Amino acid sequence: MADPADAGFRFPDTFVHLGNDASAVPIEVTESFWPDLISGKLDHLGAGRLVSFMEFDADWDSWEVHPQGEELVCLFSGAMDFHLERDGEPSTVELRGPGAFAIVPRGAWHTATVHEPSAALFVTPGEGTTHRPR
Repeated sequence: MADPADAGFRFPDTFVHLGNDASAVPIEVTESFWPDLISGKLDHLGAGRLVSFMEFDADWDSWEVHPQGEELVCLFSGAMDFHLERDGEPSTVELRGPGAFAIVPRGAWHTATVHEPSAALFVTPGEGTTHRPR
């Protein structure tokens, strides 16, 4: 991958890890990206947040929870509902149109219903993330 000082990058081909030490490390999104992330092969990046951009045309098939901090979800296009579960209490945050965003609380299980093809930017404290089927 090119030196970050010498290149531009493009979502969704590259994500960025923002380290707690104020570093910003581009990460190429290859076929092995998600398995590598889940298996710990990217743990060398240390604690921080992953900035990712994803497109959706279907509801999420799982719930997830981030125990290390809040997650920012910013909608670029489309319409999605974020379903949250905190302490057994459900709630829904509607995101409609560019610029709509939600802050998913630390420790809140969440999933999404996609009402129309959508694209969103995520800033995620990924350490300790857990998934369960929807």
